[in-house]
Amino acid sequence: MSVPVTVVLPTCNAGSRFRECAEILAKQSANIAEVLVIDSSSDDETVDIAKDYGFHVEVIAKPYFGHGKTRQYALEKAQTEIVVFMTQDALLKDEYAVQELIEFLLSDEALAAVYGRQLPYPHTGPLGSFARLYNYPDYSFINTFADKKKKGIKTAFLSDSFAAYKKSLLLQIGGFPKHVNFGEDTYAAAKLLMAGYKTGYCAEAMVYHAHDYSLQQEFLRCRQIGQFHKEETWLLETFGKAEGEGLRYIVQEARYLMRCEEYLQVGFAFIHNMVKYFGYKTGVLI
Repeated sequence: MSVPVTVVLPTCNAGSRFRECAEILAKQSANIAEVLVIDSSSDDETVDIAKDYGFHVEVIAKPYFGHGKTRQYALEKAQTEIVVFMTQDALLKDEYAVQELIEFLLSDEALAAVYGRQLPYPHTGPLGSFARLYNYPDYSFINTFADKKKKGIKTAFLSDSFAAYKKSLLLQIGGFPKHVNFGEDTYAAAKLLMAGYKTGYCAEAMVYHAHDYSLQQEFLRCRQIGQFHKEETWLLETFGKAEGEGLRYIVQEARYLMRCEEYLQVGFAFIHNMVKYFGYKTGVLI
């Protein structure tokens, strides 16, 4: 692929496994002009690993990191029109992953952002695996603002764990919100859709990325989502809620666990979902 791209990778104590991520990133078939690592003062080998692969590293103080402002800083520094954002725990499935993502983004002039498919790691537990299979299907699609009538707030879903943007279009809507420290990708996607652009999902561009959250982690994450929706009231006011999505998730999760003969996990999943619900409600209320 001849179109040059910049890959942005925020890091903080990524650990020795970061070398595997850096290795496959360095082998990409896409024309990666620069890998820009914004490191939050790691005290492990993260920076050394990044430099071993020729990545450009900028170190910032931990308190200066913010999901919105750090990505906006990197976006403004990028010298290419196409900018790919990743997270340190996302492992590209193969050497064509970035190329697949970029080709999809460039297939439509109105496409402003595209995110890729996230697969569970082989060691991921059944709950973490289902979350990835449910939220990242095996077929691609494109969203427009009109899709909110059917999908509600899910129309604006996008994940910066593996996503590509057209820099000029993203800057037109103000770029990433510097004041937002959670959900900056959803915020940007929503603004792009409201401006008349499209967002997309490319199932052929894949990374391994999954989490086995504890009950406490589930609660805290969903509380963040609730706080985000409370602070950015325009999101739900504009796109509406994903009506019935929660119940649909619970039912399909139970069916998945039964098919996998994970019978004991069905009750555990119910507890997790209750914790997630109360976490979200707590975030909305505080």
